[in-house]
Amino acid sequence: MSLMLPTLRQLQYLKLLSEHGSFSRAAENAHVTQPTLSAGIQELEKILGAPVVDRARSGVILTAAGQEAVRRAEDILTRAEDLVQAARGAGQPLAGRFRLGVIPTVAPYLLPRALPVLRDRFPKLKLFLREDLTQRLIGALKAGALDAALIALPYDMSGLDWAHVEDDELLAAAPANHPMAASIRVDPDSLRGDDLILLEDGHCLRDHALAACGLEAPSRYGNGGVGEEESFAATSLPTLVQMIGSGLGVSFLPAMAVQAGLTDKAAVTVRPLATEHPSREIVVAWRSGSSRSVEGRLLAETLREAA
Repeated sequence: MSLMLPTLRQLQYLKLLSEHGSFSRAAENAHVTQPTLSAGIQELEKILGAPVVDRARSGVILTAAGQEAVRRAEDILTRAEDLVQAARGAGQPLAGRFRLGVIPTVAPYLLPRALPVLRDRFPKLKLFLREDLTQRLIGALKAGALDAALIALPYDMSGLDWAHVEDDELLAAAPANHPMAASIRVDPDSLRGDDLILLEDGHCLRDHALAACGLEAPSRYGNGGVGEEESFAATSLPTLVQMIGSGLGVSFLPAMAVQAGLTDKAAVTVRPLATEHPSREIVVAWRSGSSRSVEGRLLAETLREAA
């Protein structure tokens, strides 16, 4: 006697129920009636031999079996979607929908050059872009919400494959009247006496700059004293440049952003660093084993040509 298996539809119902915490909202997003979705969940519970949800007045709570089922269902649904996309795109790479995540320290500087090339080369491509921090993009990538992500290394890439796009040099940046303006290249150690401004936690560029220059992140409080002002942090590269130009401190900027004109209208001096490999690697990443791997490599190749 063959083992009864859940249907993809039942797994979709469970995933939506997990996301929305309500039978009515899950049914609405599944475009079915609430009784239809409820019946699907009940049938899934019979197949699994265990309840997957606890029904309470405050909403739906997943049981331990339900949480495990959702985790496995997300992987199954992602692979099923990969199968469909691979079949539809057979012989036509980068045609149809492609969901690409991009980190904010790359998106405004590489995409304006790359998008016209992609449109010309792949006219049937429907590119959907999502700009976000690396951690959230990788989470979305592993969950199947993205097909690929344009990110910067080094970063923990377990469960992912990737293709090289370009190496992006990191440059020292200081107020226009800073002594480093007289130097051709800047030793990072010479900046230790200055206030160091970085992007907020979560931006991988922050960690890349510190690692490349052998520096430590600024402490939360000046000189470790309680009650002193917190160290400065910027939410974006344009804000960081304005803070540097206002004389609040020094920092490090990616060359691709400087070449794109980030510092053109700011009172900022930019110099190369006198250190080995002061750069980050820009890559296109995708889930290991994904059917979009060929398209990921093709995308990276196209971006590399446009860089």
